[in-house]
Amino acid sequence: MDDKLAKLKAEGMLAHLPPLRRRQFLAGAAAAAGVGALGLPRMAAAQSGTTLRISSYTNPSSMDPAIGGNGGDHVYLWNFYDTLIEWDFDTLAPIPSLAKAWAFTDPTTLVLTLEEGVTFHDGSPFNAEAVVFNLERNRSAETSNVKPDLATIESTEATGEFEVTIRLKQPDTALPLILSDRAGMMVSPTALNNDPEANVNRNAVGAGPWKFVSWTDHDKVEGTRNETYWRDGQPAMDNLVMTITPERATAMRAVQSGQSDLAYSLSESQKTLIERLPNLRLVEGPTVYIFQLYLNRSRGPLQDVKVRQALQLAIDREAYVQATQAGVGEPARMFLPQAHWAYSEAAAEHVYFDLDKAKFLLKEAGLESGFEIDFVSYTDQAFVQRQEVVLEQLSKINVRGSFRNGPVPDIVSRFMGKEKSGDSMLSAWTGRPDPTQTYDLLFSENSFYNPGRTPPPEGFAEALAQSRATSDQAERAAAFDKLQTIVMRDALAITLSVRYEVNVATDKVTGFLPNLLGKPKFREVKVG
Repeated sequence: MDDKLAKLKAEGMLAHLPPLRRRQFLAGAAAAAGVGALGLPRMAAAQSGTTLRISSYTNPSSMDPAIGGNGGDHVYLWNFYDTLIEWDFDTLAPIPSLAKAWAFTDPTTLVLTLEEGVTFHDGSPFNAEAVVFNLERNRSAETSNVKPDLATIESTEATGEFEVTIRLKQPDTALPLILSDRAGMMVSPTALNNDPEANVNRNAVGAGPWKFVSWTDHDKVEGTRNETYWRDGQPAMDNLVMTITPERATAMRAVQSGQSDLAYSLSESQKTLIERLPNLRLVEGPTVYIFQLYLNRSRGPLQDVKVRQALQLAIDREAYVQATQAGVGEPARMFLPQAHWAYSEAAAEHVYFDLDKAKFLLKEAGLESGFEIDFVSYTDQAFVQRQEVVLEQLSKINVRGSFRNGPVPDIVSRFMGKEKSGDSMLSAWTGRPDPTQTYDLLFSENSFYNPGRTPPPEGFAEALAQSRATSDQAERAAAFDKLQTIVMRDALAITLSVRYEVNVATDKVTGFLPNLLGKPKFREVKVG
């Protein structure tokens, strides 16, 4: 990775970036717009007659990337769908994928040059027409949950068999990295009968390394090798079995006993145990995964900014990290870790621990005696522990409540969807490659992840637009400074802690690497 960054700098692509440590460089989306010309290697040794067994932690919400709503879906979807653009594991800089090159020919025109000879799992061709269909579906279908990601697109056009021209309403340098996420996952138009309102909810049909075989709810997801996969030598294993194991202690035991080859997103408290056990390997690193209290700001006392600020000041984040993450992680004072290039000291000043001020704010809001919150969350042991810590801390300002728990997809659907069940959800924001996506998806008025569909404060939209208007990292950071200060000042959600990735694999597993997004990809992982 250091060699790759050196090459980019030598070619002048990163000349506008200040010197940063390796983990601090999360490149702005357009900073590597020319990376597609580098011809990065794709080779990985393949095996035959092999099965990769993975312990996952959540049931998917959908096998259709446009309509799912669970951040944990990505780890399933990447097996069956390739994205137009990818991100580098260490930096989240955009790198080639189905779009082998891209360029902004002017501030509002992005041209993608596509890989040739790629086919979807159903045998239909991947070409510019397929990309246009997917982008138009993702930005306009009634059921699409990724419409906010593509809101800056004015039109898309196949300007060649393997060339797509995207015209924008306004400059959007975040778009390449946005196309490395759900919005850039390519579904076979044939599988959808060329109907943008159709879905492949239970039958993924993409162009990824494995073909979808089956999904048994709350049990397992299976795939088999895509024999026509366009990357030579991948995937490294013939078959894929992802067993859904919500209890992370159970997942750990499955790897220890040899029932699984690896498990991801374990509890931080398991790190020490992994390091002590023979024949196991710890895979770890920092992430952009943020634990938080989502707030429905259209309900009861949570409509009052003073009440939300009181909740924010009542959380002792250092104690929370010690109690729930065994000290592995950091307090979250916004939706980015401190190492991120867009971290804002101004925003962080609004997030601290002060019980006296929290009580004063509640008194000003007419709630000196406190109030009750209807919380929702998940059933696994780690989340139950987080719930206990949150309730104990909020009780010190006379805020009471109880948790209604359930499986991740069910709780997310009920809280974020039409049912609007609950005032607050203790969950996590699993992160996105570009911070523009994070703030747009969490707080824009019509976003799925804004449960009350409440408009953001004044200045939010302007700062968000500024973050997308330039490729200069310093200018983008200034825009994020404004944007994040608005979010944290008005306590649009209550951030708790930054998660550090803790994964485990047997010593027979190779190619299993951490990444800054904290969501593993498996096509180069092999056993033996």
